[in-house]
Amino acid sequence: MRGLKLTERFKSTQVHALSSSESHGRKNKAMEGAITIRSLVSKSKSNTPTTSAVANLVVPLQLPSADTLEPSIEPYLKPINLVEALAELYYRVECCLQSEKASLCVEQFTLLRSLGDQKLLRRCLRTARQNAEDVLSKVVLSAWLRYERRVDELEGVSSMDCGGCVLECPKVNLVHGFSPCLINDRCQCQCPQQSRTEESVCLCLPDEEKDVSFCVGNEEIDCVRWRIAALSDPFKAMLYGGFAESKMRKIDFSQNGMCPEGMRAVELYSRAKRLDFFCPTTVLELLSFSNRFCCEEMKGSCDAHLASIVGSVDDALVLIEYGLEERAPLLVASCLQVLLRELPNSLCNSKVMNFFCSSDGKRRLAMVGFDSFLLYYFLSQVAMEESMVSKTTMMLLERLGECASERWQKALAFHQLGCVLLERKEYNDAQHCFEIAAEAGHMYSVAGVARTKYKQGQPYSAYKLISSLIFEHKPAGWMYQERALYNMGREKSFDLDVATELDPSLSFPYKYRALAKVEEKQIKAGILELDKIIGFKLSPDCLELRARMFITLKDYDSAIRDIRALLTLEPNYITSNEKITGKYLVHLLSHVVQQKSQAECWMQLYEQWSSVDDVGSLAIIHQMLENEPRKSLLEFRQSLLLLRLNCQKAAMHSLRMARNHSSSMQERLIYEGWILYDTGYRDEALARADRSITIQRSFEAYFLKAYVLADTSLDPESASYVIELLEEALKCPSDGLRKGQALNNLGSIYVDRGKLDLAKACYENALAIRHTRAHQGLARVYHQKSQRKAAYDEMTKLINKAENNASAYEKRSEYCDREMAKVDLVVATQLDPLRTYPYRYRAAVMMDEQKETEAVEELTKAINFKPDLQMLHLRAAFYEAMGDLSSALQDCQAALCLDPNHTDTLDLYQRTRKPSF
Repeated sequence: MRGLKLTERFKSTQVHALSSSESHGRKNKAMEGAITIRSLVSKSKSNTPTTSAVANLVVPLQLPSADTLEPSIEPYLKPINLVEALAELYYRVECCLQSEKASLCVEQFTLLRSLGDQKLLRRCLRTARQNAEDVLSKVVLSAWLRYERRVDELEGVSSMDCGGCVLECPKVNLVHGFSPCLINDRCQCQCPQQSRTEESVCLCLPDEEKDVSFCVGNEEIDCVRWRIAALSDPFKAMLYGGFAESKMRKIDFSQNGMCPEGMRAVELYSRAKRLDFFCPTTVLELLSFSNRFCCEEMKGSCDAHLASIVGSVDDALVLIEYGLEERAPLLVASCLQVLLRELPNSLCNSKVMNFFCSSDGKRRLAMVGFDSFLLYYFLSQVAMEESMVSKTTMMLLERLGECASERWQKALAFHQLGCVLLERKEYNDAQHCFEIAAEAGHMYSVAGVARTKYKQGQPYSAYKLISSLIFEHKPAGWMYQERALYNMGREKSFDLDVATELDPSLSFPYKYRALAKVEEKQIKAGILELDKIIGFKLSPDCLELRARMFITLKDYDSAIRDIRALLTLEPNYITSNEKITGKYLVHLLSHVVQQKSQAECWMQLYEQWSSVDDVGSLAIIHQMLENEPRKSLLEFRQSLLLLRLNCQKAAMHSLRMARNHSSSMQERLIYEGWILYDTGYRDEALARADRSITIQRSFEAYFLKAYVLADTSLDPESASYVIELLEEALKCPSDGLRKGQALNNLGSIYVDRGKLDLAKACYENALAIRHTRAHQGLARVYHQKSQRKAAYDEMTKLINKAENNASAYEKRSEYCDREMAKVDLVVATQLDPLRTYPYRYRAAVMMDEQKETEAVEELTKAINFKPDLQMLHLRAAFYEAMGDLSSALQDCQAALCLDPNHTDTLDLYQRTRKPSF
């Protein structure tokens, strides 16, 4: 690991800590003693203890034992063969009826959740919402889309705001039936409505039309007989049939539960067919009247009118009771919509959760057909994100299981309930749930069964269970990882090594090996083991563990760096053992590291950005935000780093905070534009950029517009326009970090258009302001000029400068001979096994050498832990060349399940299908 001077740091394995005198004299001598933290620190009234308080901390911050570590059972569906499952699902989507598409898209969302690609998951939800027909599905999916974007974090945005997109409009959701729409279709409720002239209605009934009166108590309400009769068949039979009332001029209506005002409203509605004259209480009375006398048209009008006025959680909690009692589905749906669009905040409302969690609430929803799996699926996912061990989460998952009708639904509900019960240490009940999920065909739940057996003192039974799974099915990384828990010594190490080989993205094996090395007094080797996974997969638990190791070595600068980085990922992080907040740890360590001014932080940020040290950059921005809280510019930079590190949720949180803390409307529009772009609303993002430019010309507004436009294949005219936008951006004030990115992007477009000299100038200017990644662009220019040696040397410069350089090795492989390229790509895979190009390159070379089986195996090895679109497409092409059309067809279907519009795969899919007709 570059730049950490490990040789100097790994001289001691003793845990050290603060004393009062040392905290005052930290600049002159190293700390001694044990770092100590009380378990009650997180419960203290103040999170900002003084130096004297630090001296009183007495419970050691210890590294955990390797044998106490356990990987979590993930609460996702994990098919044994995901490619086969995706292919089968795509086939069903192709053949299904329109009414089944939304449900299949939700199933697709469920299958893909374990991959963690937020953009892919949002696309599944949007497609499900596009194809939804019933009101409840529209309400739930629209609320789910808003929740995934965490709209609740945006200040000044109401939960019932439309936002301009038809897929999330609360009014459109209450319209039954399928209506084709595109993702970026603007909602008409945002457009000015032409005023329509209402037909004037006489509120008083003319004397000449009065031919029947209804007596309610001492009052008589004059009506028009035929109009009342038209309200329902029962009224028609009463007023014109063989009943005595058909002969009466006055009819006693006192025993029918109507007050005089309510009956007057019935009379007026019978003439005007409108409800806007009445208060909600009167409309509720009309709704009840409609139910008693089968007035379907009036009931529908009351249902729709009441649905349109639900505006708050309090309204919803009151009106949903009436809606359920009177079987008014639109009113119930509207109330549910308010409650769902307030998530996760409405989870804190005990009345809301009592309604959703209880069996009685589910039974009452069933009366209007709303005891939906989709509804409880959404609710339970929100609850699990808030707390895996809460009673609310458990009860919602119980309701989810009651609503499950298909096998995958039952597997999901009981597997997730098993995960929650396992976390709650209710092992017997958890085992039962996992067994039900396994019986429904979810083999990953067998790992849950084994874990609960192990927790109940049956390790050998757990070992046999996982061993049989490995023997009976295609082995997966998680199988060996799980079996390692029930092994010891060499067998345990062997299983963990195999788990890493099969799935290098599993973090548990790295953590175990790191702690095992620490226990052998090889702390340097332990940190290097963690460096392997942190280099390509940033996770708070690995950062915390590495920070603890640095604390053990008294390397407090590195420790605080890692803790700051993990707090960027999870601002409310609490350590795994002592339950101490990450913020408190930063505060403690800040007493023993030199504090930097904001100017010094900016200088360090330039250094780390230039050396492509993303973790260090995250940490320094976190410190800068401590110095200047709510600084939108810094939060925006934070989001850019997190996106580059593939931490999408954390990146979007930072971007939302930047939007909330923006100092002007012009700046706020830019951040809203990035949010919209990153969540798939491209046209809306462009509109925000244009509005920002009209207020004030700025670097970020022009850059946003250029970036969004360049995200598609550019024709010469479009490319020229993007160039103009980037040139305008560069004329506006900004700092070197951002201008370097703009120059880099501009150079890339020049290369695409063959303007190599202009591109070279852009890259050289970017390098002059220390935008290190411009070496890659400059290498591309040299390559285009057939100067491969210069291109290779340029990439070598990037490798030497960059802290995280897997992509640099990958790119350099394009500028050397085949043997040297293989070496570079092996290094790239070692540094980042999730990068797909090296596997595709090696497979293509094998295919050229007519090693067809080896080529397919190379791709399969990566597809097993990362089912990537490009790799699936390439393997399908290999299968087609080998004549294995059924395998080619399956890979095409799986790839199209990831991206149904991928042109090359669609063409290959059509070719592989032809022989079957």
